[in-house]
Amino acid sequence: MEKQSQGRGLSSLFSCCFKRSDEPEIIYCHDSINTMAVLEPTMPMPPPQELDYMFTGLVDELDLTEEHRNAMFALPTEKKWHIYCSKKMVRNYYFTLYPTSSYSLYILGSWRKTLLPLVDEEEQERHKIIDSLKTALRTQPMRFVTRFTDLDGLSCILNFLKSMDYETTESQIHTSLIGCIKALMNNSQGRAHVLGHCESINIITQSLASENIKTKVAVLEILGAVCLVSGGHKKVLEAMLHYQKFASERTRFQTLVTDLSRSTGRYRDEVNLKTAIMSFINAVLSQGAGESSLEFRIHLRYEFLMLGIQPVIDKLRSHENATLDRHLDFFEILRNEDELVMSKRFGVVHVETKSASQMFELIKKALNHTEAYPHLLSILQHCLMMPYKQSNTIPQYWVLLDRIVQQLVLQTSKGEDPDVAPLEDFNVKNILHMLVKENEVKQWKEQADKMKKDYNNLQQRFEKKERECESKNKEKEDIMEMVNKMKDKLERETNDHKQAKLQVAQLSAQLQKLSSVFLVFDPNITMISRDLPAIGMAPFAPPPPPGAPLGSAPKKNIPEPSSPMKSFNWSKLPESKLEGTIWKEIDDLKVFKVLDLEEFQRTFSAYQKPQVTQTECAEDEQTYAKKVKELSVIDGRRAQNCNILLSRLKLTNEEIRHAILTMDEQEDLSKDMLEQLLKFVPAKTDIELLEEHKHELDRMAKADHFLYDMSRINHYQQRLQALYFKKKFAERVAEVKPKIKALCLASREVVQSGSLRQLLEVVLAFGNYLNKGQRGNAYGFKVSGLNKIADTKSSTDKNVTLLHYMITVLEQKYPKVAAFSAELQNVPEAAKVNMTELEKDIGNLRSGLKSVEAELQYQQVQSSQASVDKFVPVISQFITMASFSFSEVEESLTEAKELFGKALRHFGEDSSKLQPDEFFGIFDTFFTAFSEAKQDNENMARHKAEEERRAVKEAQLKRDREQKARMSKANEEEGGEFDDLVSALRSGEVFDKNLSKINRKKQGRPKLFNSSRERPVTKLNQ
Repeated sequence: MEKQSQGRGLSSLFSCCFKRSDEPEIIYCHDSINTMAVLEPTMPMPPPQELDYMFTGLVDELDLTEEHRNAMFALPTEKKWHIYCSKKMVRNYYFTLYPTSSYSLYILGSWRKTLLPLVDEEEQERHKIIDSLKTALRTQPMRFVTRFTDLDGLSCILNFLKSMDYETTESQIHTSLIGCIKALMNNSQGRAHVLGHCESINIITQSLASENIKTKVAVLEILGAVCLVSGGHKKVLEAMLHYQKFASERTRFQTLVTDLSRSTGRYRDEVNLKTAIMSFINAVLSQGAGESSLEFRIHLRYEFLMLGIQPVIDKLRSHENATLDRHLDFFEILRNEDELVMSKRFGVVHVETKSASQMFELIKKALNHTEAYPHLLSILQHCLMMPYKQSNTIPQYWVLLDRIVQQLVLQTSKGEDPDVAPLEDFNVKNILHMLVKENEVKQWKEQADKMKKDYNNLQQRFEKKERECESKNKEKEDIMEMVNKMKDKLERETNDHKQAKLQVAQLSAQLQKLSSVFLVFDPNITMISRDLPAIGMAPFAPPPPPGAPLGSAPKKNIPEPSSPMKSFNWSKLPESKLEGTIWKEIDDLKVFKVLDLEEFQRTFSAYQKPQVTQTECAEDEQTYAKKVKELSVIDGRRAQNCNILLSRLKLTNEEIRHAILTMDEQEDLSKDMLEQLLKFVPAKTDIELLEEHKHELDRMAKADHFLYDMSRINHYQQRLQALYFKKKFAERVAEVKPKIKALCLASREVVQSGSLRQLLEVVLAFGNYLNKGQRGNAYGFKVSGLNKIADTKSSTDKNVTLLHYMITVLEQKYPKVAAFSAELQNVPEAAKVNMTELEKDIGNLRSGLKSVEAELQYQQVQSSQASVDKFVPVISQFITMASFSFSEVEESLTEAKELFGKALRHFGEDSSKLQPDEFFGIFDTFFTAFSEAKQDNENMARHKAEEERRAVKEAQLKRDREQKARMSKANEEEGGEFDDLVSALRSGEVFDKNLSKINRKKQGRPKLFNSSRERPVTKLNQ
């Protein structure tokens, strides 16, 4: 609080750039009047609202602080009118003195005129212009200051200050120029403009070299005020360093202390200058970094003390000036406080900074018995070895050492230098980081390694717990899902049981009733009724014998082609197998109504010249070599492989044994590791050998020790197999379910697809039209015939097959059918299902489940069970869940087989010969061929369109040539070679090298009426 109050006291000492709290009065200065006169209003006062509007504009132009703005608006109405009229009269005064339209330009023009070295111009006139500018900058509205800065008026002043001669430097013009800068800085915009200029503070500081006391005072007031502005303190310190070079000072602030100590001539009684110097010194010491940094204040004050300021201060007390004494007191109070804080650091009453021995004792006492003390001795030892002989370079060693220590003390933690940096590119923070002690680095490294090791252990434990939690959660989810399914199934079976029980009761009642009725007539009827399947059911007629015809189907009215057609290689279904198939619903006669039979007959006629195809189909055969990893029975190799496995497990034998007994509750053994462990189950011969040497257990190798420990577990191999089956069960079920699902969905899709039915109808129509005789008049065909459609080639175009033609017809006549594959999305997946492998996987699951159940029964009858043995509870729970899941899989497989058989019967196929991958593979292959043929059609259509465009261009070119030939023939007698030149000029051929080249081109052209299209097409292609 004391420091803050001192700062506020300083701000009152530098009033040149800060507004006072007094009520402002607008004043003006006339050339013939030396006193300040207050202007009195002469106009009538306007209404209050209009006055407030006018007064607001005036306050905005004055650029006051928020506090002074509020004070201005709080004034009485009469005072507001008085101030407004006074301001207006000042403005009118200057507008009468200079042209109203160009007032600011006139001032600046007159000012720039003084920049010229006009020797004959009188000093009084120049001073008058500069003084008028100073008054204008202080009294004119804000727009005048803006206009002044826009015209670079500050640079004009600074340039003049730099180029003044000695007489001007010592004249009143110099003082007025500094006054102009003060007036400009009295405005916030102008102050920002001055502080933003790169050389302004340095040039202002150069004016301290003047012997004019008023000029010195004005400069010191400006510099002291800048110290109070944010960011201005360091600018002032840099400016003083600049002045040291400018004035050739030995040290910084030397001129100030010299002027402060002068006591002869006109400096003897000049208290204002001495007050200004002391106020500036106090501002430099207490502002900027000095507000919070004790080190900075001591550092900067030491510069003044080295210049001998203390005896000068004692001598200044003789002036007995209250203002000067206040500054002197502030300097000494601040010094005493800083020295008191410094002494408290070392626990002494006073630190004598002039005594090297006392300061050394304090440092020694503070660092003694610390890690820094050896470094202090090292510094002193190296200082002893520094050169002491008199030479020009000896002081520079100590200057360098002094600057290094200064920067170590002053530089902030962010690497910022509050004073001008003694050494450039010297970052203390970075250097300290590089000089960290090696033992600390080593300790940190050891600590980091330990933490890393702990982290890895924690990470492994966390992953283990995470796997355990995931396993438990998965088991919980499976149990909940199984319970819900069992609940639903139980409810369905309960309802079915109730209904069946009710039906049985009803039938029993009816049977008893009927029995009592029939007993009245004939007791033997009771025995007959028992043999009947149900009451009221008529006996079925016996089925016809196998192979007997169901009745000859009527012959179809298929259009007969006029000429023999190419055959369609299909397998015709016998009429006896049509009942209950899709072919009973298909009527291919409707297709003939929309087909263009003439085009179809022309395309696939058998008597046209066949096109020899030279297409070579190369199929790459890939050989899959299955590398069966066989285990050697050699003891050395077996032990080596076992060691590799144990190194990957990273578990001790006891941990592995515990994991197997607890059925791996903590998820230590992965499925891959279990699979590998099964390969190293100790055989009977191994167990016998290990038992013989069990007294040498400590001497056993790692692999032998492992096999021995595992052989001590009861039913080790069966436990391991059960655990492996348990971990792999969900994965195996997940592999089987999508295959069964794809089989079910694909079977439904091929039966329910309307687009496929329409497609088969079109194919049947094509086949019946192409095939005549015994192979024709078909009511259906085997689906394998779909992949034989592309075998039928066109008679007119070797690249067109029946499949290409059919796609064209479908796109024109049946556009929805062309996208039939969208209705059969699961067929490609079903084509990958091999029923034999699928049933084998199901069988493996069944046999594995039975093996686990058998082992569970064995473990349940064991009399002694270890406390850590969790086989029975874990496997019991697993068997319950797995049995239910496996029953679902079996039911789904049964359903899939039924749907697949229904699909085969729907298409009239033999269910005993076709497997799912074969049946659905036919459709999948047809999809691929259909898509490729469709793409071929698009390519051929695009090629045909391009050929047509080329033909049109070629025909146009031919017509142009014929017309040109007719014109040449008509003008042959008149024009001759000249017309050829004109034609060549029109066509651009005249720009060729010579006429002989033109003639060669003419000779190389095709004949006018040549019908060949090869050369023009080639030319167009070029």
